[in-house]
Amino acid sequence: MSTPHPPDDTRRRAGHWLDRLNARHPWNHNDAFHPWVLTRLPARRGRALDLGCGRGELAALLAERFEQVHATDIDPAMREAATRRCAGLPNVTIDDARLGELTEGEGVDLVTMVAVLHHLDLDEALRQVAAILRPGGRFLCVGLARPVSPSDLAWEAASVVTNPVIGYVRHPWVSQGPPPWGRVPMADPAESVGEIRRAARSALPGARLRRRLGFRYTLEWTKLGAPGRAAVA
Repeated sequence: MSTPHPPDDTRRRAGHWLDRLNARHPWNHNDAFHPWVLTRLPARRGRALDLGCGRGELAALLAERFEQVHATDIDPAMREAATRRCAGLPNVTIDDARLGELTEGEGVDLVTMVAVLHHLDLDEALRQVAAILRPGGRFLCVGLARPVSPSDLAWEAASVVTNPVIGYVRHPWVSQGPPPWGRVPMADPAESVGEIRRAARSALPGARLRRRLGFRYTLEWTKLGAPGRAAVA
């Protein structure tokens, strides 16, 4: 009798199979959530902070809607790509600043993270976001989580099933080369949705977390004017 593969090995093999499908009909899971971000912007649009800006696609979109956009990424290749993408946009600043180093003067009206939070210390990052936002400012996060509960695994299974369908709809022709967005720094998420929800309840009272297809969740929060208070996004 053959020894069954452990769950982690099964997930790894499934991941390789899914990667091969995605290579034929590629779609960018992170860019797909840009419309979600753009439909949830705060009323005040002075300064936006895009943490882990990647190739600068979201920063360029925010530049059309905010007076100033500060985009940061610690990966040199990503900063170079973002600089090219945002060339000619005088209200966009791109550097390698880390969240804990930022003061942003009187604060910012928007903080965005797309596939970034799992690269950071969860509790510390959420506290820093709450501190840097102005009253009325918004935190919009698209993240990845480690599946542990039956509900997590059900959402992951749904994403596995729908992922190639979405890829075919978005990119119906078979790709003949690497995806246009190139290499993107990756890391496996350490925290589950439940752990992220508990951390958000502590640091961002009233934050709303929802599971999404595409192996993602969304987290949104609005900072109220009164110190230490928050509203459901």
